[in-house]
Amino acid sequence: MPRKNNIDIISLGCSKNLVESERLIRQLESRGYKVNFEPKAPNGELVVVNTCGFISDAKEESVNTILDLCKKKKEGKIGKVAVMGCLSQRYLDILKDEIPEVDLWYGKFDWPRLINDLPDISKKRETPRLWERRLTTPPHSAYLKISEGCNRFCAFCAIPGITGRHTSRPMEEIEEEVRQLVGQGAKEFNVIAQDLSAYGTDLYGRQALAELIGRISDIEGVEWIRLHYAYPAGFPMDLLDVMASRENVCKYLDIALQHIADPVLENMRRHISRDETLCLLEEIRKRVPGIKIRTTLMTGFPGEGDEEFEQLMDFVRTQRFDRMGAFTYCEEEDTFAAAHHPDVIPQDVKQKRLDRLMAMQQEIAQSLNEEMIGKTEKVLIDRIEGKTAYGRTQYDSPEVDPEVIINNIPENLQTGDFINVKITEAYPFELIGVPTNDKLAP
Repeated sequence: MPRKNNIDIISLGCSKNLVESERLIRQLESRGYKVNFEPKAPNGELVVVNTCGFISDAKEESVNTILDLCKKKKEGKIGKVAVMGCLSQRYLDILKDEIPEVDLWYGKFDWPRLINDLPDISKKRETPRLWERRLTTPPHSAYLKISEGCNRFCAFCAIPGITGRHTSRPMEEIEEEVRQLVGQGAKEFNVIAQDLSAYGTDLYGRQALAELIGRISDIEGVEWIRLHYAYPAGFPMDLLDVMASRENVCKYLDIALQHIADPVLENMRRHISRDETLCLLEEIRKRVPGIKIRTTLMTGFPGEGDEEFEQLMDFVRTQRFDRMGAFTYCEEEDTFAAAHHPDVIPQDVKQKRLDRLMAMQQEIAQSLNEEMIGKTEKVLIDRIEGKTAYGRTQYDSPEVDPEVIINNIPENLQTGDFINVKITEAYPFELIGVPTNDKLAP
């Protein structure tokens, strides 16, 4: 039987989607509902799935999740089913026709309607602001979304068609959110957006990311700020001065480069050349000594012949990225590439190239991690299991980057603490170390 006044939330896709789910949870709880985040066996009187509609695998996962919930509804295990997020934003009319069992439909931006579509059963009459949220991540770590949308219109990407034009949040609102989360115990802030580089251009008529990060770093209690999803063309160079001078701004930058060969970059509409990319990386490393760079690359985009792929291999070999993800190109409908660049490279060729690229990156990651042996790093503890703790350095983002496994931990160590760890072993995707002493890092 569905549990009365219980609502289950299932959040799919990226961390930006997760933030929206956390905001929804806060609103629902303020209206008196008990909200369960991603329960193993949903049985609420309402189940909300926040969907992803970016690439084919994500779309398939979202549709399968919806169908599974509709089956559970028919079996009487749950009550109503509501759908929100990128998939329904992109395909609302089609989904309504194909899955009529869904009770409530919302897009990516109109999810607050859901709040008003439900009765208010709370006696407190609390009215939180729409940006307030209940963290589903460990309480010491939070994602911080500073803008929505994208104006870049890369040939392969459907995101602008889903999210719309780039829209920055006001600095004052972001600062207020950070202060509130610090008050709840957050120490680490992973700053996210579709395009960090464009922050402020719509709201202030200028790039304002450097100023925003400086202002956040001044807030007492903010221990780490980590930056995700910068765009290389028009990169805000003044940000580098903030990264170099502020101790609580992690020496870490997630910047998706996609490719290095000029013909491919031009077909991708990336608005940057090979030479400009190399100059940018050189400048970043020169002005922020010790910075670790994470990037994302693509194989098999139209225009990538054997020569262009070998350029990509050489690029990765010489740049030695600290963190790297890669994927094969998959044509997305309603994109520039789908209309102008036929997807003619066979999938097996794309996959072989991807396998070669990632095999080389694994060797690079192993080599770079071995250079950490003997060094002492400040580590943030994410979880503790018996006498072993698992944490991350400033160079490691949650979920996607290596963990540090810490043996022989002090008895007073708790989740969310910082501790100095001497690295003793290294593998491509994890480090192993021991505390240097029982004193927690400042």
